[in-house]
Amino acid sequence: MIYLDHAATTPVHHEVAAIMCDVMNNCFGNPSSPYAIGREAKGLLEKARKEVAGLICARPEEIFFTSGGTESDNLALWGGCMLP
Repeated sequence: MIYLDHAATTPVHHEVAAIMCDVMNNCFGNPSSPYAIGREAKGLLEKARKEVAGLICARPEEIFFTSGGTESDNLALWGGCMLP
């Protein structure tokens, strides 16, 4: 099969899917909350932020995770408008 619609969606690498399933099933806490499962989620989120930053030579505080394309587009456009 030849798939030519990667702009809409793309397959997830099997190792990434396995890690995502584990996190979604076992560490579903709100990373902004003070309780244990939330702190665990925040730790995983910050670890991911550091890893992504390292891959692109950025600072972790420059990495933002969004829920999807529209939110990402708005962050890029509105964030760019707010630059000095």
